[in-house]
Amino acid sequence: MKKIIIAAALALAPFFSAQEMVTKPVQSYQAKDYNTKRKVFVDALMVKMTLDEKIGQLNLPSSGDFTTGAAQSSDIGKKVEQGLVGGLFNIKGVDKIREVQKVAVEKSRLHIPLFFGMDVIHGYETTFPIPLGLASSWDMNLIQKSARIAATEATSDGINWFYSPMVDIARDPRWGRVAEGAGEDPFLGGEIAKAMVYGYQGNDLAKNNTGLACVKHFALYGAAEGGRDYNTVDMSRLKMYNDYFPPYKAAVDAGVASVMASFNTVDEIPATGNKWLQTEVLRNQWKFKGFVVTDYTGINEMIDHGMGDLKQVSMLALNAGIDMDMVGEGFLTTTKKSLAEGKVSQKDIDSAARRILEAKYDLGLFNDPYKYNDSARAKTEVFSQANQNSAREISSASMVLLKNSNQTLPLKKSGTVAVIGPLADNAENMPGTWSVGAVHKNSISLLKGLQETTGKDVKFLYAKGSNVFYDAATEERAAMFGKNTNRDSRSKEALLKEASDIAKKSDVIVLAIGESAEMSGESSSRTDISIPDAQKDLLAELKKTGKPIVLVLFNGRPLTLNDENKQADAILDVWFPGSEAGLAISDVLFGKVNPSGKLPMSFPRSVGQIPIYYNHFNTGRPLSVEKTEKCEFEKFRSNYFDECNSPLFPFGFGLSYTNFNYSDISVSDIKPKGNKAIQASVTLTNSGKFDGSEVVQLYIRDMIGSIVRPVQELKGFQKVALKAGESKKITFDISPEDLKFYNSDLKFDWESGDFDIMIGTSSHDVKHSKISWSK
Repeated sequence: MKKIIIAAALALAPFFSAQEMVTKPVQSYQAKDYNTKRKVFVDALMVKMTLDEKIGQLNLPSSGDFTTGAAQSSDIGKKVEQGLVGGLFNIKGVDKIREVQKVAVEKSRLHIPLFFGMDVIHGYETTFPIPLGLASSWDMNLIQKSARIAATEATSDGINWFYSPMVDIARDPRWGRVAEGAGEDPFLGGEIAKAMVYGYQGNDLAKNNTGLACVKHFALYGAAEGGRDYNTVDMSRLKMYNDYFPPYKAAVDAGVASVMASFNTVDEIPATGNKWLQTEVLRNQWKFKGFVVTDYTGINEMIDHGMGDLKQVSMLALNAGIDMDMVGEGFLTTTKKSLAEGKVSQKDIDSAARRILEAKYDLGLFNDPYKYNDSARAKTEVFSQANQNSAREISSASMVLLKNSNQTLPLKKSGTVAVIGPLADNAENMPGTWSVGAVHKNSISLLKGLQETTGKDVKFLYAKGSNVFYDAATEERAAMFGKNTNRDSRSKEALLKEASDIAKKSDVIVLAIGESAEMSGESSSRTDISIPDAQKDLLAELKKTGKPIVLVLFNGRPLTLNDENKQADAILDVWFPGSEAGLAISDVLFGKVNPSGKLPMSFPRSVGQIPIYYNHFNTGRPLSVEKTEKCEFEKFRSNYFDECNSPLFPFGFGLSYTNFNYSDISVSDIKPKGNKAIQASVTLTNSGKFDGSEVVQLYIRDMIGSIVRPVQELKGFQKVALKAGESKKITFDISPEDLKFYNSDLKFDWESGDFDIMIGTSSHDVKHSKISWSK
């Protein structure tokens, strides 16, 4: 398939496709003469280093965000001066970072600079939608743009290492960290991984507005049993290679500079100490040249896994291929003794130290250790108006319209609108989870956004209506990290009455409910992924008024929405939209922007269906497509006695204010041979009254294989903008590369046979065409 397109031209293109993604930027530092110069420099430096200084490069403590003036006198400051620290994280601000860097380059013996990391996940101070929301845009250009802006802001404030992208495939929405990833599909996840890496690292790491990306979590973290964070993972090698590894490999192929190990076990060995994973797969098979860092205390946590004491697990990690120890200081305190005992080698210590030094060389820190410490730049580039404008655009493109009965949306710019709900006027929660660099008070709430973007002809009435939870203790757990839910002390009855009263005075109700920001994210697993009862009761009370209800859904994961889908007239899933939330939501509600998002993860009808994902295997007793669509039960078939097989909202689903019609598929050759590409085309027509964009999705099913193959697999997509009444022919190039999979010998190849080509608006709504392809 075609993979080449000029990045600048992409910005002008009417659509993008998986066949024509942004290409890997040319990395000037990868030239042969560059690599030679880097090797000579690092060789010379390592000759001068003591064993302690080499091990010190492998040490990554958390700074605790020093107060200005405190760096040099702190315990970490003293270690920096002794050459016992390779980098720091959790420190924000040019002046603070400059102060610590000054200790490293002016006080330490060899003047080796530090690098500074942070969880720059979906923006810095300008925050974008949570990653699951970004994935819903299916727009690689916008996703790359969000990462480029995040890198520009973070580097202007001293940060040069970003712990992102998180590319773990996740098929269990009980796991809170689905918010941080791209959903359930390896192909979409891989394209997003590349876009994020390109955005963070740009075309030259020596520039002062680029930094090191860190793909995480290697590997399989998203498959934790029961959706419980940090839990065990157990799967076959085939499942790893075909379903879970592809996004990590895509990031490596895109030139990602660093990789973070995961907390979970792989083949019953913790990933942090798993040599097959960190060396055989990552370095030998995928040819990764960067460095590997643990997650927070990942080495120490192998003790609780039952792998030994700190010295034993530190040895295990170093021998596995880990280069940097985040927080635990196991390398710092035990490696010399392990070396003396012959349990680790000098070669492995040197290799790890070399990789850290090479990354610092690539960043240009040896030429200018203060290149990221320009306070004047920070004042103009962090949270600039241009960046806020981009965030607004990207946020609106990430929203998914799940329901729109009787054309309830877009709203008219007249009349009275009741704005109700515990999340309707809550700016602090708008950035969502993992918004570490955000200044939460700068975010725009839904109510404020509506008021700022509509004219005098629209009157807004506001009531909170309910708290997030009835139980105060539960709500407190959902209001961490400065994301206050502003709990109301009034009774349930008083809150409901106030909401009902203003609803009766209004023409339409905009109801903002769902999860608060910290109900998803790390260590936020849920066994019940429905909307909390307090908010369910609010919706039921408002339904009694008979007024149209537009449900604005805030969430960091797929939720079970059976009741809400029945009661609401329209549902707009806005995820957590970021710092410009209220403005972007208003743009969509009032029709300035026609929603074009598509789900990157299936929404189950009930928790009992989990895991549920579109690219599953058939069973030997499958329920028929007709009975699945009708939710009919059939004895001795693979189905539930008390629930449908299908999700409530499938992967790839998302409505528009307009209508898109698909023609039948036209294939250039129904019996292709060999490696020659074929073309599959449809004519897409905007048959509605609004201009809009549609994500045209290509799926393929391998009908007969040497191993069982999924019922369908995403292989391409194009986001197409059409004026009302306009039609366009949409063509996908398909080659044998798109048919390849890892077989039972873990060989990546394709097999001759019959294939079902599917093109449509979602995984559940496609046109079909059969072809037979032979080698």
